Amino acid sequence: MQNVNIWSEEFGAETDAPILLIMGSMSQGILWPDEFVGRLTAGGRRVIRYDHRDTGMSGTVDFEAEPYTWDDIKNDVYRVMDEHGLESAHLVCHSAGGLLGQFVAVERPERVRSLTVIGSSPLGGGEGQVIMRALMGQPQPEGSLPEPEPEFVAFYRTLMAAPPPADRRARIDGMIAEQRLLHGTGLPFDEDAARRLQERIYDRARDLSAVANHRLAAMAKPDFEPVGVLHQVKAPTLVIEGSHEPAKPGHSAIIAEQIPGARLMIVAGMGHTLPPEVHEELAAAILAHTAG
Repeated sequence: MQNVNIWSEEFGAETDAPILLIMGSMSQGILWPDEFVGRLTAGGRRVIRYDHRDTGMSGTVDFEAEPYTWDDIKNDVYRVMDEHGLESAHLVCHSAGGLLGQFVAVERPERVRSLTVIGSSPLGGGEGQVIMRALMGQPQPEGSLPEPEPEFVAFYRTLMAAPPPADRRARIDGMIAEQRLLHGTGLPFDEDAARRLQERIYDRARDLSAVANHRLAAMAKPDFEPVGVLHQVKAPTLVIEGSHEPAKPGHSAIIAEQIPGARLMIVAGMGHTLPPEVHEELAAAILAHTAG
């Protein structure tokens, strides 16, 4: 599976300290907002973002003919670093990208200068199974991670039962509705900006339906995540969660407890997206964390 083309782009001077941005499952790299990336580069960082395989402008895979697992998606992180000539980098990760970042920090500590995880779950916590049990109305075993908020569960239950969208407009409307849910209730939602973003996501995707392969990859190897290894993370770690996180509420505190010396930061009003209101606070924290 090493022949899948991965789209990436970089900003800033090659001599600046590198930050690799790793987005979440089924998500394009441009969900790292341009303005946020600009703040990081203005702060003296070389910033790289990329589209996971089967998202955006990266290559798509015939999953039935060439199945892959989340190990392959994780190994794409190394491929992007290698292509940009990076022996090591500061990893800044969102949602399931945080699982990838944690895994890389355990597996190849020499390649991780620092780790920042935003709106993520602890590696080995089985958050995918927690979400699936919540959606199916199944009880959670004792010791499971906290469930998503009720509005998250209700939204995706409805989505799973709905017919596929009929056309581009309907598909984008659905993508905006999903962004509104993930945005949370702590900050105003800018529907016009959301439409511009989702139109851009729709129009730059080679095959928008290919993102479903990420779910198939999770099912192909459900035990992808090593358990009980976060104490091995050596990289300085910053863990960030929004006060209105709908998908993984309270998960960041668990990450911070398990990684030695990790710092926990709660961003007021933020949900599971990166709206303009939080760019300055997030960028300042990340620039401080990646300094020196």
